[in-house]
Amino acid sequence: MADSAGAMTDDGLREAVVAACRELAHRGLTYGTSGNISLRRDERRFFVSPTGMAYDALEAGDIPLMDFDGRWFGRSRPSSEWRFHRDIFKSRDDVGAIVHTHSRNATGLACTGRGIPAFHYMVAVAGGPDIRCAPYHMFGTQELSDAAVAALDGRKACLLANHGVIAVGADLSAALRLAGEVENLAAQYCAALAVGNVRILDDVKMQHVMEKFRTYGKQDATDPDLAFGGETLGACGVKS
Repeated sequence: MADSAGAMTDDGLREAVVAACRELAHRGLTYGTSGNISLRRDERRFFVSPTGMAYDALEAGDIPLMDFDGRWFGRSRPSSEWRFHRDIFKSRDDVGAIVHTHSRNATGLACTGRGIPAFHYMVAVAGGPDIRCAPYHMFGTQELSDAAVAALDGRKACLLANHGVIAVGADLSAALRLAGEVENLAAQYCAALAVGNVRILDDVKMQHVMEKFRTYGKQDATDPDLAFGGETLGACGVKS
């Protein structure tokens, strides 16, 4: 739902949070009422999923609005994790949405207190040469929020020791996609650990990967060995 200028209305933003919550369960990134999602409204306010409500029963009206002063508005109380949502939005202008999951492999890895090193070049999708693991603190506390913000410095995702995962993005689609990437990387890393002798890419190699990722997926990216030959080919393989 958008206004005449094409911007999402508050109802539309609430509906987007509900849809994203259900997508978490659909993708197998959470179970029951675990995890939470938030979406920035403006410079000082954000929508966040409510505490303790089953995702399949959520309605748009259940999604509370919060401001950076800790005030909430609506019929349902916000997630117990609202502090790290608020503090990430406050500290990161580039973040438009936050996804927190208890996905199986990433959470299992976090329960060992370790992050995800550069065992695979795709780790750079989270913005750096590794995915850090923030130290354990009780859920919903300011201490956990502070640790999460620190672990996300220069990154788009982190693990939370004995807890789960946080992934951020410019929008909900990007944050959800990254949460899935982190879970997949965690599963691969756990498999590699089971085999043993995991090879870790050095910082120079990962820096090259991160540079490459700056143009990954962009249609206007340049490649000196790649030439555009037209949108279609003729019957003989000649551009028509």
